[in-house]
Amino acid sequence: MRVYPSKMHGSVTIPPSKSVAHRAIIAAALSRGKSEISNIDLSSDIKATIRACEALGCEISIVHGEPYHTVIVNGGIHINDIAKIDCCESGSTMRFLIPIACAISGTKVFSGSGLLPIRPIDAYFEIFEQDGIVYKKPAEANLPLTVQGTLKGGDYVIDGSVSSQYITGLLFALPMLDVDSTITIVNKFESKGYVDITLSVLEQFGIEIVCAKEKFSIRGNQQYKPQNMSVEGDFSQAAFFLTGGCISGDICVRGLSEKSLQPDKAIVDILRRMGGNIEYTTEGLGARKSALRGIEVDVSQCPDIVPPIAVAAALAKGETQITGAARLRIKESDRLESVSTNLNNLGIETSVFSDGITIEGGVFSGGCIDSFNDHRITMAFSMAALCASDIVDISGEDSINKSYPKFFEDYVSVGGKIS
Repeated sequence: MRVYPSKMHGSVTIPPSKSVAHRAIIAAALSRGKSEISNIDLSSDIKATIRACEALGCEISIVHGEPYHTVIVNGGIHINDIAKIDCCESGSTMRFLIPIACAISGTKVFSGSGLLPIRPIDAYFEIFEQDGIVYKKPAEANLPLTVQGTLKGGDYVIDGSVSSQYITGLLFALPMLDVDSTITIVNKFESKGYVDITLSVLEQFGIEIVCAKEKFSIRGNQQYKPQNMSVEGDFSQAAFFLTGGCISGDICVRGLSEKSLQPDKAIVDILRRMGGNIEYTTEGLGARKSALRGIEVDVSQCPDIVPPIAVAAALAKGETQITGAARLRIKESDRLESVSTNLNNLGIETSVFSDGITIEGGVFSGGCIDSFNDHRITMAFSMAALCASDIVDISGEDSINKSYPKFFEDYVSVGGKIS
């Protein structure tokens, strides 16, 4: 895709939160009865979760709307003999569904595509060993994974510095067991905000979890209760347009909740610290072109917004140092290297280290961008192209289908130019 320098101006209604949608659909699938989850964007990741729930015995239908949809879930999971669960490229689907499937008897076979088979799930292998669950996988990868046996319940210890998705998966599964359980978090609890979203959704569906400091107490024999809910707008996707507004024009982003629990809401404070002019109004969240400055920022609680932060940093005065981003090395791409390579291709100096990146502010040239088949890289550098001195060519632009299929439609609607 060829992207031309341009100025942004106008309003965009941001897609619904993928993080909330995953959790709401799964909670509905675990309920006995009908739930309606509205304001759903049928990205490839969400489709993967829907198909995974269907593989576990749920009946799911979709009422198509414009621009977003309603997912009707007749819940109640079961495995007749064997469940084949294709997680596609969705890490959330894989890590959420593994313990859920292991809460019921039967043989489970998990598969995936892209880089998903080599993304880590070691915490679950440790639990399998603890609970005597038999599993089989290739020597060089984690998928396909065949699992036989069920969780026993009791006390589990999870390393909080690896991925909060393990905690979410267990929080979904453990209330279904016959016994009470606990989850104790050791080491730094990163991306805690995503667990807060999980707890909020669980509460809406009738599940009680007691949290004291970094220990969760989960009563067994709980029942999920069907609910109707609408998914709020996604700060992860809004981060790109808010960055675009700060570097290029005047943008109003609609559909966001000022009271949201989403960790990526941090983009608002981070851009403000950089000098970004961002304000909530009656119309939405506005971002105006601003004189940005470099800062130091720890993204351990919100690593997914590093690509748009990096684009803002590249146009800021001075140096920006981003730390706490080690987990970005095991996303759809190694995002520290992807960001660095593409910034370098546009004339920006960077230095990558083990858990972060240093970016020296400058001016974007034109050039060629490799998306590395990573949706967030594509979207971030589409925003960078707004301020480039020449045309920017992006390969692998279809990667946006993973999370934001309508991204380029919205991009063009507020002044972006592509061919």
